[in-house]
Amino acid sequence: MKSLIKAQFIVLLIGFLFAWTNFIIELINWWNKKSCSLGCADAGTIPFLTPCFGGAIFFTIAFILSIVIMKAYKKCNYDPKCNCC
Repeated sequence: MKSLIKAQFIVLLIGFLFAWTNFIIELINWWNKKSCSLGCADAGTIPFLTPCFGGAIFFTIAFILSIVIMKAYKKCNYDPKCNCC
């Protein structure tokens, strides 16, 4: 179970970083009035209305939940009376 939780954390961390990197690149291009080179939006589209932003929000929520799960699992391992895991 520990390795599964750790793998989930790593995958979501990578997805979180990738999604926000794409969104930030898109946002900078929009501020500089350049076309988006990533393919998330057409030129002139507001970045907050693109799939890149939605994906970044989704990965952020999933990553936060992964951190909560990891902390709960660690707490459960230190407490012999815990029957949550």
